Amino acid sequence: MTALVRTVLAALTAALVGIVAPTPAPVAASAACATDPATPKRQLRAMWISSVANIDWPSRTGLSVSAQQAEFRAWLDLAVRKRMNAVIVQIRPTADAFWPSPHEPWSQWLTGTQGRDPGYDPLAFMVNEAHARNLEFHAWFNPYRIANHADPNRLVSTHPARRNPGWRFAYGGKLYYNPGIPEVRAFIEDAIMDAVSRYDVDGVHLDDYFYPYPVSGQTIPDAATYDRYGSGFATIGDWRRNNVNLLVRELGQRIHAAKPHVSFGISPFGIWRNAGTDPLGSRTSGLQSYDAIYADSREWVKQGWVDYISPQIYWHIGFSTAAYEVLTAWWSDVVRNTGVQLVVGQAAYRAGASGEDAAWQDPAELSDHLHDNRRHPEVVGDVFFSAKDVRADRIGAFTRVVNAHYTRPALLPARGSGGAPGAPAITSATRATDGVRLAWNGSGTAYAVYRVDGTQSAADPCFFADARNLVTTTRQRTFTDTTAGGSAYTYYVSALNRTHQEGSPSAGRVVEAGGGAFSVVVDNAGPGFTAGPNWGTSSFSGQLHGSDYRFAEPVSASDPAWFRAAIPSAGNYRVEVWHPADPGYNSAAPHIVAASGGNRTVAVDQRSGGGQWRVLGTYPLAAGTYDVVGVSRWTSAAGYVIADAVRITRV
Repeated sequence: MTALVRTVLAALTAALVGIVAPTPAPVAASAACATDPATPKRQLRAMWISSVANIDWPSRTGLSVSAQQAEFRAWLDLAVRKRMNAVIVQIRPTADAFWPSPHEPWSQWLTGTQGRDPGYDPLAFMVNEAHARNLEFHAWFNPYRIANHADPNRLVSTHPARRNPGWRFAYGGKLYYNPGIPEVRAFIEDAIMDAVSRYDVDGVHLDDYFYPYPVSGQTIPDAATYDRYGSGFATIGDWRRNNVNLLVRELGQRIHAAKPHVSFGISPFGIWRNAGTDPLGSRTSGLQSYDAIYADSREWVKQGWVDYISPQIYWHIGFSTAAYEVLTAWWSDVVRNTGVQLVVGQAAYRAGASGEDAAWQDPAELSDHLHDNRRHPEVVGDVFFSAKDVRADRIGAFTRVVNAHYTRPALLPARGSGGAPGAPAITSATRATDGVRLAWNGSGTAYAVYRVDGTQSAADPCFFADARNLVTTTRQRTFTDTTAGGSAYTYYVSALNRTHQEGSPSAGRVVEAGGGAFSVVVDNAGPGFTAGPNWGTSSFSGQLHGSDYRFAEPVSASDPAWFRAAIPSAGNYRVEVWHPADPGYNSAAPHIVAASGGNRTVAVDQRSGGGQWRVLGTYPLAAGTYDVVGVSRWTSAAGYVIADAVRITRV
């Protein structure tokens, strides 16, 4: 159990107006808390952002600095909307760099020309932007790949692989560093450690490319290297595995020696070995990474050389060659009692994609993977490949993941045994037109904000046992709860350190019911908003509310986007909408208000009047939490229908 639910809360003096002094709760009480598996307290939720071949970011080479930065911010905003808490970003895709490295050239995937300065420091920018949103930034390195072609003369003249031709080999039409050469291993580690030492990254991440994947009819040309360095190994395979093991072990040691808080993880191919080959293997019959690419991923876990392992289990449930549920069970058994965290690599790219088999055309397949994860307490999260597939949300597959598993925020799994910060103190909690505004003092790297319904006279440890009351996490010491209704609430804030140990909560701060002063804003990026898969997301217009807005083509069907709010009591409420305006937007976008006595529909001309609150009218509303305002696509007018934000105010 966390320090949060074990620590006795100190009573405060009655002179602190508005702060309720909770009574101590016995330690044993936390064990009796009923938790909801759909709202876990801790879970790593991330997506891979690939730079190689411009898969995700930048979308193409040669973009201006401002365009590159805008694209990356949009990826981070997507992660926040999906209630993720980390991104894994590829910063060394082909023996090159997304930062000014003294070891390797600037990446061609930035400018189109290897070695060309992009005009800013992308890694510094990316880390700062991620942390501003309280997203962990894991720097993703490909260790051995030099180029996706076999011509060394196409490398920039200063490239280490050109200056040291003995370090490389060609195989399968690509160039690789030779893992068996000690100088190569040291060089790769130095290149990675330059980024670790100079930038505030939260993690170092290696992908599944070690020795190259087999190519029919070709042999890896390292026999001479084996003759020179392979004494003591019975086979070249054992020697190759040891070369990779040395890199993994030494790199982990160097990372933790330089920055103990930085996490080291690897996302290997999903199968280590098949049980038909090795009784320790999984009940599968696919490619064996131990034998094919010399990746002894089970050994890395058992030796504790990594902090987390993220196997790419890219197959569907029930797949005869490599079933998802078989491999999650196998990997759970591997990590059990090792201290290594298990984070599953998920194939978002397969969901709804053309050419994939029938299982991947089921919108529930990806979500069902996370349901299977709940059977294994060793699984502490998921990483989705890749960002563009999360955004595409084909067949609504990722929307299902969010609706079933990511309805609340989550703290990241704690690492190590560092001491938790002390309890913060909430200094103010006041109602405003945009929600409840909180401020506090504290010494954490980040903070968790909890909201409990009603006026609480004591802090029950069960308030904090899962994420049902968790409103947000932030690195700031202020927060506006735009999802708050007009009811009375008690707020608590806890502090987290760099490795996510959580301290005891603050004393509760009560915000009384809003009464006549009630007003709430619901933004499309908040938990009160829902829309179907045909609603896209954009930040094109500068008139947007928040970080983005939603858009959809008009059709002869309602398919509304809904804004849900907690209405504190029956009465009359002014309903306003915010939307960006554009001549290409809809001239008669239907807005539905769920008024007492029946829905009312108002057509809004979204071609003008954007970037401000526009009054739909004053309506009688019933008390309760429900979908209050909908934006429908059912209109004969041309142009995108826009849904951005609504404001509901008691009058």
